[in-house]
Amino acid sequence: MDSMTTDKTESPARNADIVEAALDTTKDRSLDQAEDSSEETTTPETEGNGEGEESGEGRKVSMKDREAKLALLRKRFHDSSKANRQSLIEESAKAKLNARELARLERQRALADMLRLKADAEERGEDVERFRNWEYTIEDNENWEKKLKRKKRRADFEFHDASHATRRKYKRDLDLLEPDLEAYKRQKALATGGILNSFDASGSTNSSLVPTSSSVEQKIAHDNFYRDSSTLIYADDKPSEDAIDRVVSKINKDIDKRGKFSRQRLNEPEGDVTYINEPNRVFNKKISRFYDKYTADIRASFERGTAL
Repeated sequence: MDSMTTDKTESPARNADIVEAALDTTKDRSLDQAEDSSEETTTPETEGNGEGEESGEGRKVSMKDREAKLALLRKRFHDSSKANRQSLIEESAKAKLNARELARLERQRALADMLRLKADAEERGEDVERFRNWEYTIEDNENWEKKLKRKKRRADFEFHDASHATRRKYKRDLDLLEPDLEAYKRQKALATGGILNSFDASGSTNSSLVPTSSSVEQKIAHDNFYRDSSTLIYADDKPSEDAIDRVVSKINKDIDKRGKFSRQRLNEPEGDVTYINEPNRVFNKKISRFYDKYTADIRASFERGTAL
């Protein structure tokens, strides 16, 4: 009984000690948390100050880093531009090679066709040229003969007179400035009141009726198209913009060609030509080496016409 009473009297005191210990532990924990939070709030400022000091003390280091990075970027830019230029050169060379390869393949194909035709003609016992001529029409033959005659006629490059040179220049200009046949056919159909025929590259023909509002307009178009010596209307033709552009481009091309033209003059540094062949030139050069100082005045007076 006494022991039980002592236990009952001691238990409140023990419980009070446990409560006080628990309160002390909670206070310690709250203080620790408060200190931790204060340290966390103060550490960014100190770290910031530390970084600022490092950056303030290490500005030279950061500038060096920036210079190194700039040098690296410049090196990369130089390498990339060099690689791009190299790839461009390779692509252009490849394009040229492809053009040459296509031309070579085309020549090989033409040669293979010729050899095949020759073998077929030999098997049949026929002439190759005669067999090939069957593929050409009469118009093709006439055009080819006309082309050969014109080439033979224009092969004369000698200067005869000014009119001959002017005529050759005029013929060359006609080859470059081709007439507008479509506009001519349209004007002719409008003047005659007929049908305008347009030819495609495929060989098909498209016919279209040219509308005329009245016979008066058709008569005016006829008089304008078919003019003779008694016609009082002249100089009223207005060329198209394309025709004007073609003429202007041709004139500019002639001006550029005339500006770049330089006739090759042999022996221009030597002055007048006083020889008839190469040995004579060497001989005259040897003589002039010793006698020019005596004959210079005589030759000059002969050229001036004051010689005695």
